[in-house]
Amino acid sequence: MTEDRALVEAVLADAPGAFARLVRTYQGLCWHIVQRMVRQPEDTAELCQEVFLRVHRTLHQFRYESPLRAWIGRVAYHMALRHLERKRIDIVDLGEDDDGTAFVENVGDGFDLEGRLGQDQADALLHAAIELLPPVQRTVLTLYHLDELSIAEIAQVTGMATGTIKSHLFRARLRLRGELESRMGVTAP
Repeated sequence: MTEDRALVEAVLADAPGAFARLVRTYQGLCWHIVQRMVRQPEDTAELCQEVFLRVHRTLHQFRYESPLRAWIGRVAYHMALRHLERKRIDIVDLGEDDDGTAFVENVGDGFDLEGRLGQDQADALLHAAIELLPPVQRTVLTLYHLDELSIAEIAQVTGMATGTIKSHLFRARLRLRGELESRMGVTAP
C-alpha cells in the first residue's frame, strides 16, 4: 500500500511522468479485464483509454481501502460492463438453477485432458471453449485461474458478492467441461 500511496500522491501532485508510470503499471490489467469482457480489439483499446481518463479524473477519490490494482480493475470492469449493456449484449448465463445456492470450488471428473491430447491441442481447445463463455463468466474464470486473483480480490474488482463469484466460477467450469467433453467425444460418467 505504501507504493500505491506514493504513486497516487505523485499523480495527484502532477509529478512529471507519474501518470505515465501508473498507466504502464496497470495497462496490462486493464487490457485483460476489458478484452475478456468485450472481445473486440478496437472497443478494448478505446475502453482502456476511457478507463485511464476516468482514473485520472477520479483518482482523488481513491481511499486506500483496497489496493490500487483492485480499484483500477473495478473501474475497467464496470466500464466494460456498461459498454456491453449499451450494446445489449448478454453478460451472464444464469442457467436453469438460478437459486444462487449451488456452487462448488472445483469441478473435475479425473479426466486427463493433457494425456488425451498434446498440450498445444489441449490449450487450443480450452481457449476456444473459454471464448464461448458469457463475458462475466469468462472474466471471473480468467481472473481466478489465469491472473490468480483470489475470490476476495475478484469481489473488489467486480463488486460482486463472493457467493456470486463462486456461482459464476461453478457455471463457467461446468460449461467448459461440457464443451470440452463434447468436442473430444467423451461422455461424463
